[in-house]
Parts: sequence; structure tokens; C-alpha cells
Amino acid sequence: MTQHSLSDGVVLLRPWSEADAAEVASAIDGDDEIAVWLDQVPQPYRLEHALSYIRGEVTPAEIRWAVTVDGRIAGSIGTTPHGDDVWEIGYWVRADARGQGLMTRALELVARWALEQGAARVQLRADPANAASCRVAEKAGFRRDGILRSAHWNERLKRRQDWAMYSLLPGELS
Repeated sequence: MTQHSLSDGVVLLRPWSEADAAEVASAIDGDDEIAVWLDQVPQPYRLEHALSYIRGEVTPAEIRWAVTVDGRIAGSIGTTPHGDDVWEIGYWVRADARGQGLMTRALELVARWALEQGAARVQLRADPANAASCRVAEKAGFRRDGILRSAHWNERLKRRQDWAMYSLLPGELS
């Protein structure tokens, strides 16, 4: 599947480049929010981790974009097809870009793109205690399907996490 840039005039989603690795490492390394909720992202986060992510070695099936505003990386968003027509989305936002609605815009773009690729369901998971991530999903038009109770052991939190499951179906994105 050929990956193209996506834009709504404010955010530009573009393919990652190895030249982005230092900025990615700087954004993720030591970020407490990313470390807690994305426990599979290494901490400390180094240049080699960023390069591995950008090259697709961490999540080979994922189609991922750099979320940029005015040429600066604000975060990352990616989607992974599961089966024939269910796509799952994941994202992170750098600390100084949070609370500006940028990831909501990016999520709308990727959800629309996935639906255009033939997705019958676009979904994402977030810990219900991660209010910011849940808010992004809801503002982008995703509906909360329910809670997957005790779905994942998070070593950094030293507890099992629940996951709120969100979905968007064709015709639900305005």
C-alpha cells in the first residue's frame, strides 16, 4: 500500500524520514506521559530506538506518519490493519504540542484515509485513566464501545491496565 501525505491545512501527516530520528528521540526521551501510557516504548529513548521505529522495525505492519505543523514534528500516528477490514490506530504527541487539538485533526485524517482504503471498522485503545488520549478519540468522533478489563500488564505502572475501546464506522466521520 502506497503511503501518501495527508493534510487538513493545519496539520501535515507525512512519511517518516531517518533525518527525523534526533527530533523523535528528543521528544520521547524522559516524557513521563509517553513513558507511563506507552509502556512498550523504551525509556530512556535513544537515537537507535527512533531509527528502529522510523524504519518500521518495531511495528512492521503499521503504516505511520509524522504529525507536523509548520514543518515541526508534533507527534506520530499510525494504523495497523487487522484482518481484512479492521484497522487500529495509535498515536503520541510531544509535550509542547499537547492540548492544541493537533492529534484530533491527525486522527480524523487517518481514520478517513483508513475508511477510504476499505476499513469497515477503525478502532483504538486507551487506558480510561489517560483522559487526554480518550478526549482525542471522542473529539475525533470515535465512540466508546466499552472497557476491556484488565487487558494489559503495564510494568511501569506496576498494575494491570483496563483499555477503553473506541471505534468509528463508515458514515460516522463528519
